[in-house]
Amino acid sequence: MITRFDELDWQETPIGELTLRRRTEPAVGQEVYEVRLGDEYLMSSLFTVAEEELSNLGLAAVDGDDLSVLVGGLGLGYTAVAALRDERVTSLTVVDRLGAVIGWHQRQLLPVSAELVGDPRTTLVEDDFFALVRAAPSEGHRGYSAILLDVDHSPRHQLDPTHADLYTADGLRALDRHLATGGVFALWSDDPPDDDFMREMHAVFDDATAHVVDFANAVTGGTSSNTVYVARSRRAMDAAATAGLGWKGSS
Repeated sequence: MITRFDELDWQETPIGELTLRRRTEPAVGQEVYEVRLGDEYLMSSLFTVAEEELSNLGLAAVDGDDLSVLVGGLGLGYTAVAALRDERVTSLTVVDRLGAVIGWHQRQLLPVSAELVGDPRTTLVEDDFFALVRAAPSEGHRGYSAILLDVDHSPRHQLDPTHADLYTADGLRALDRHLATGGVFALWSDDPPDDDFMREMHAVFDDATAHVVDFANAVTGGTSSNTVYVARSRRAMDAAATAGLGWKGSS
């Protein structure tokens, strides 16, 4: 059988040739949207369970209402849209290094684009997420209730080697400065839980957990898995200890 691809967009980017294409997947008889960077597959709309669970698991760990959420990595948009479906979210900022990806959604080329860009809570920003979290927060910024990250394949397999510092204790501490008191950091990974990375997480955060997300793989006929790491900012506990109070979490 010949599989036909419709190339919806192709652009040269700072990290290589980026292609968005659509095809029919015979195993499920439905349209599938795929993103390739050079010869490497980045993402597919055939498998979105773990991307959505990044939002679901991350936001489930956040207490309170009036949530401000930062998403690193726009991609096909499933993580961002899952966050918008939580009624407690009042603002969603999505940062992507590639203007081409933001343009896809602004042109509504993808299945969830209309829901994403049509929601007044959404702000799409072309910038380097990793550079943003390395820098100190702007004066007066109250911090994000949750930061959800889905850019690299895993803490050990980065799309860009300059990202590697984030996955160290020092890099995670820099990111933690951008969280509100008791805020949550969640991270998607294509690899199984990484014990070395969990040690880095435990050095910085509380309640760090690696969730294995299983999903049916219609292509192989089996089950595939991703990992979602979820951790809470330790600064809530530190602040309570300084005040001589028992920590009960924060909204």
